[in-house]
Amino acid sequence: MNKIIACIDGSVVTSAICEAAAWSAKRLNKPILFLHTIERPQQHGADDLSGAIGLGARSKLLAEMAALDEQRGKLALSHGKEMLAAAADHVSRLGIVDIEQKQRHGDVIDAIAELEDDARLMIVGRDGEGHDAKQNKAKFKILGSHIESLLRTVHTPLFVVPSTFKQPQNFMLAYDGRATADKAIDKIICGGLLNGLECHLVMVRNNESAQAEKLAAAESRLKEQGFKVTASLLEGNIFDSLQNYQQQNAIDLLVMGAFAHSKIRQLFLGSNTIGMIERSVSPLIVLR
Repeated sequence: MNKIIACIDGSVVTSAICEAAAWSAKRLNKPILFLHTIERPQQHGADDLSGAIGLGARSKLLAEMAALDEQRGKLALSHGKEMLAAAADHVSRLGIVDIEQKQRHGDVIDAIAELEDDARLMIVGRDGEGHDAKQNKAKFKILGSHIESLLRTVHTPLFVVPSTFKQPQNFMLAYDGRATADKAIDKIICGGLLNGLECHLVMVRNNESAQAEKLAAAESRLKEQGFKVTASLLEGNIFDSLQNYQQQNAIDLLVMGAFAHSKIRQLFLGSNTIGMIERSVSPLIVLR
C-alpha cells in the first residue's frame, strides 16, 4: 500500500504539512507516514584548539564534549518523538485514522530516498527549521539546494508546502508542449489527487512552433477526462508571466513537471522549477 510521506522538522511549516497530508490522504485514500530525521549538526571539535591548549586540557575537553553530544542526542530523540506524536494527533483530528510515525538519524535526503518504494506522494516544507523569512535571499539559496537535491534523488511526486495551507479549489499547470509535459498531464489524469479541481492550463510563448495547437490538444485531453479547463497562452518572462497569472486568477495550487532526457535538460528544468518554488506563495506539486 503506497503512503503519503510527510517530512516534518518542527518548523513553522509543520502545521501546514499536516493539513496538506490530511487533504492528500483523503483524496487518494492512502495512509500517512510522518518522517522526522535527526541530522547531526556541524560541530567545531576540540581539534580546532589543539595548538592552543595542552594535552590534558584537551582530553578533558573532548570528554566534556562527548557527554554534551550524548545529552543533545537524547534531547533531539525525545523532541522528535513528541513532534511526531503531535503531528499524528493533528491529522487524527482532521479525520485521518491510518497514521504511522518514523524517526531516522542521518541525512534527510537519504532517509526520504529509503522510503520512496513505499511512497505515493512526498510532502516537504518550503521553509525548513532555522530559516528566517526576513532573510529571503539566504533562505532561497538554502531552499534551492535542498529541494533540488531531493528532486534529483527521488521520482515520486513532490508536494512543496509553504507556511500556510488551505484546501485548493483550483490548480495551475505550467505546460510547455513537450512530450515530457504531456507525461505530467498523464499523471494528473491518472493520479486522482486533482480530480474535481478547476484546471488553469498555462503556456508561456517561446520560439517553438505550433504552441497554440499543442495547448489546444492538451486542453482537449483534460476536458475529455472531466476537468474544467481554462487554457491561456501568455507573453513575457516565464517566472513573471506565471506569477502574475497566479495572482490575477487566485490560483490555489501550482503543478509543474520536472522530467528530463539529458543532463543539460535536467539542469534547465531544475532551474525553472526551483525558481517557481522560490517565488510562489502557494503550494506546488512537482511531477517526475
